[in-house]
Amino acid sequence: MAGKLTGQVVLITGASAGIGEACARALAAEGAHLVLTARREHRLEALKAELHPQGTQVVIVAGDVRAEDTARRSVQAALDTFGKLDILINNAGAGNYKNLVDTSADDYDEMMDTNMRSTFLFTRHAVPAMLAQKSGTILMLSSMAGLYGFAGEAVYCATKFAQVGFAQALDKELRPEGIKVGVICPGGVKTEFALGKGRTEEGVSQSGMLEPEDVAGAVLLACTQSPGSRIIEIQMRTMAESL
Repeated sequence: MAGKLTGQVVLITGASAGIGEACARALAAEGAHLVLTARREHRLEALKAELHPQGTQVVIVAGDVRAEDTARRSVQAALDTFGKLDILINNAGAGNYKNLVDTSADDYDEMMDTNMRSTFLFTRHAVPAMLAQKSGTILMLSSMAGLYGFAGEAVYCATKFAQVGFAQALDKELRPEGIKVGVICPGGVKTEFALGKGRTEEGVSQSGMLEPEDVAGAVLLACTQSPGSRIIEIQMRTMAESL
């Protein structure tokens, strides 16, 4: 039985763990073919081996998402292997929760480059292929921290606000060309994100935060809208959130 994304080609950044890994599984289950990129090639290979028995074609591009060459190679891998690129999921991200006076310029660069520079680079290299097709979907995995400021997260919030603004502007720029652009803004998610940089394994495991699969479900929804509709923004919070 055909899935909702049968034959669609999806590029996911930060696919070796957490939300990116959950998105790969969710979209593969609906018939998508995948181009997965992250630094940890062994994890990508394990995910490829897991998905292969269900008929999913997976291409791996190992590299740092902050490097333009990684974006260029990833988009080219989609075009060389499948002849097109239908969906880009800008998922790669980094966090470091510190008060401003404890945040270094290196901390700033790591967060801004991982969160926003990578989003720019992959989108910049994906859009020409989508313009040629007159179709495509681009999603940014931002955060509730991209909508509200939180103490101790000033720089992280700045990077996530940047993703939201980028998505809003591109929605207006690319929609006339048949390209959908949206942003997913979850609250805290139980992943490896920011471990040792404001989060602990124990704190995450004992929290009532969202699961990666919860966010992957929202991504799938945004990827499977009817041709005449689009999702601009999804805000997500856990049911366990205090009133």
